[in-house]
Amino acid sequence: MNKAKSLPIVAAFISVSLFSYNAIAQEPSDSSAPPASSAAVDHIPRAVFTSGVQNREPTDSITSLSNDKNQIYFFSELSGLAGQTVVHRWEYQGKPMGEVKFDVGGPRWRVWSNKTLLPQQTGEWRVSIIDGSGNKVGEASFNYTGTNAPQN
Repeated sequence: MNKAKSLPIVAAFISVSLFSYNAIAQEPSDSSAPPASSAAVDHIPRAVFTSGVQNREPTDSITSLSNDKNQIYFFSELSGLAGQTVVHRWEYQGKPMGEVKFDVGGPRWRVWSNKTLLPQQTGEWRVSIIDGSGNKVGEASFNYTGTNAPQN
């Protein structure tokens, strides 16, 4: 009989513990960056910098590029954005450097834009993917680095 009386107490304790855990898990983090959205993941299955695009696919994936090369592409696969105009917004060290607009014509759409870089524009480059409502649904960045001076 003692076991029968203690069962509701244990169940109530577990319920309170689960409720407290959920409340803590939903508190905002201290970081200034917003939490990752599942919508962004759903709309952008792939987003990569690449040295080229062949047959509507990136030829490689670049996270760093030396400034002896001046051309880079940004490829993104879009999902669930049919009928919207999507933008690739290029930024250099946080400053807007250009936008390329795409009309998305189907449920799965692959788009790419490119940028010619100046050798002195070393540092972080970022492309944000903006949907038709003006929401950022994805982004990626790469580092443009200086080449080593030849040693004599």
